[in-house]
Amino acid sequence: MSDLSKWNETSGAEIEISLADVVEFIKESWKHLVLASIAGAVLGFSGWYFLGSFKAELILVNNTNTNINTNANININTNAIGLDLLTWRTLQKSLPSLANHIITQANLAPEHKDIYRTMSDPQWWAKSVVLSYAITKSDAKDLAMISKDLDIAATKILSFTINAGGQTKESALDHVRLASQFFRSGGAYLQLKTLLNSYESETIGTVAEIQNKLTQTQVDQRYYQERIKTLEELLKRFPNRSSVNTQSIDSKESGSKYLPVENQLIAANNDLSQSKEALSRLNDRLVQIALMKQFLDQAIPIAEKQTDGILLTRTFLTIEEGLRKKIASDDLKGRQVLDQLRVQLLTIEARFVRGLEAAAPIAKKTGRLKTTAVGSAIAGFFMLAFLLGRKIVRNLKSRVHQS
Repeated sequence: MSDLSKWNETSGAEIEISLADVVEFIKESWKHLVLASIAGAVLGFSGWYFLGSFKAELILVNNTNTNINTNANININTNAIGLDLLTWRTLQKSLPSLANHIITQANLAPEHKDIYRTMSDPQWWAKSVVLSYAITKSDAKDLAMISKDLDIAATKILSFTINAGGQTKESALDHVRLASQFFRSGGAYLQLKTLLNSYESETIGTVAEIQNKLTQTQVDQRYYQERIKTLEELLKRFPNRSSVNTQSIDSKESGSKYLPVENQLIAANNDLSQSKEALSRLNDRLVQIALMKQFLDQAIPIAEKQTDGILLTRTFLTIEEGLRKKIASDDLKGRQVLDQLRVQLLTIEARFVRGLEAAAPIAKKTGRLKTTAVGSAIAGFFMLAFLLGRKIVRNLKSRVHQS
């Protein structure tokens, strides 16, 4: 029988491996396996050291107690400074679109385009921005009963932890700083756009509504004047010396025509006075809207070009200050609408400047243990496969020669 036929017969035979064979194999091969694992670990560590990426972390503390000096004796509700959960969810959905808009519109440096392109992915915000709450899930489980105050605390955000990566430590730190800056400036920009849209809708839709009310009020005034004239003539024709009934009765009710003429005359004059007051309020509101329209005419074109919300807020405050100087010092209606605008602008500025306080970022290489372990495991596996293959080949050759 040839060697080849003996080889085939032997390879086709059943090979039994006992526990003693396994022990013997381990005794013969453990040094090779250990050396291969060490070599793989060294290679994995070297790859991590020279090629591993860095991960940077920056914490934005969500301050809710912030003192604001408006320089105009305007009080601001400090409870509205910090970001709540609803505001964060809104920003989380809108910031990726803003990042994509900046990529297409702004003249960004190549290294900054990469992080903006990353931030244009909604999944990045879900994974890379971690929220810290006043009460964690484990804290809630330890509490037998959750009161209303604890429910509020459970959704109160204490801080935002932003994570960003880079091939070098400097690039990772630069990326996380840029991400945190965009979080604040982009968030301020989105809220400013919402504010502008609300004022723009008011100047368009409300004006038409006020004009309609003005016309209706003026028509009503003519009817009130005619009624007063008629009642005065009746009072001259039918003088009534009885005491005036001070009971409050609507002059528009069907039974009011049976009241003494004096009562009807008082009610008609009261209706006329109320209509004059309403007319004055409506005209004042038109003046306020016209003043706001002046602000929008200057603010909207700037907002189309500037996407940094923090810088934009300061620009808007400058516009507001210029309008304030143009109105008379005793123009309370104009000051009222400008005060309201200033409060809203300062609140947005405080929310994203002093409300989100940035700590010093830190950066470190990630995956050292993982890379080392993977390198050791891969090298050990290939060495084990090589040793097993060599062992099998030797056994087969030995059996062939014995046959």
